Amino acid sequence: MKRREVAIFMEYVIIKHMKTEIVTVDINNIDEKLMERAGVLIASGQLVAFPTETVYGLGGDALDPEASARIYSAKGRPSDNPLIVHIADFSDLERIAQEVPIQARKLAEAFWPGPLTMIVRKNDRVPYATTGGMDTVAIRMPNHPVALELIRKSGCMIAAPSANTSGRPSPTRASHVAEDLDGKIPMILDGGEVGIGIESTIVDLTEEVPMVLRPGYITIEMLSEVLGEEVKLDPGIIASDDTKKPKAPGMKYKHYAPKADMIIVEGEEDAVVSYINEAAERKRSEKVAVAVIAAEETRERYCADIVLSMGRRSREDEIAQHLYGILRQCDELNVGAIFSESFSTPRIGNAIMNRLLKAAGHQVIQV
Repeated sequence: MKRREVAIFMEYVIIKHMKTEIVTVDINNIDEKLMERAGVLIASGQLVAFPTETVYGLGGDALDPEASARIYSAKGRPSDNPLIVHIADFSDLERIAQEVPIQARKLAEAFWPGPLTMIVRKNDRVPYATTGGMDTVAIRMPNHPVALELIRKSGCMIAAPSANTSGRPSPTRASHVAEDLDGKIPMILDGGEVGIGIESTIVDLTEEVPMVLRPGYITIEMLSEVLGEEVKLDPGIIASDDTKKPKAPGMKYKHYAPKADMIIVEGEEDAVVSYINEAAERKRSEKVAVAVIAAEETRERYCADIVLSMGRRSREDEIAQHLYGILRQCDELNVGAIFSESFSTPRIGNAIMNRLLKAAGHQVIQV
């Protein structure tokens, strides 16, 4: 065998027999020695899953092409789907960008650390293996003590997509990470359940008009107010069908999906409840277990095998936080079909519906 083939074979053997260590981290009293050990793994080219304020991330050295390749391999992620680079200091952005737009400085001052990812033009320090072959790089500074400490202890900028098998619901707990990646990575840092529950907003600053490529907790209105200029939303990311293609490479893939077929039902409340109850009854007659995803206000109106509440519509943050856990719960309950209400809430409804539409494969029924 050639040297390269031997290296690939040895990597396969190591991954196949890897034991994943799950370590609890007290976010109020972080163990420095533990974080140093996790940092050494990152610095040596290995992977560590860790909590952020949005979802759990799967981290590797962002400037090491082989570490990025390990991330893609562990997740089963398409290699043209760029990784987000996580940093702990604004100066790291200056180190890897061709230039730092004034917009980036304004947004960082307002929202970093926090759930905002900015896309800028990269310089030669960032390998194409990390950016999915693109000349731009996505960067964010997470607002979580474990994430920031890991970045600093590793001495690296950390590339980190969500720590799940590609296509599955993103992980909001360490147990979700273990479900997908146990035996594939050396360490999971368990910092408890995350706060926000959906991924960061992504804004592209390389065009004449800033454009949101993935909606999140930071809204377009918030971005526009800070920048004092218009910010556009990529129409492909919230289209109710799949005919409008999103600009961000990662958003063209099926994401967040439970195993069962899922349909979103939109319309007036009475019509939605009536349709879902009738559909659930038909599925039951076919011996198919059905789950209904509903708001707390309407959950008692459904007659299905399982009714799961996303929370009250007046509490958007609660809905976002519960979303991925409920989709994973559907898998645990082994249901055969899922019907979900629409959740077009006033502030972060775009973000919530973007995830639901992707999870349902854009299957939407208007009633």
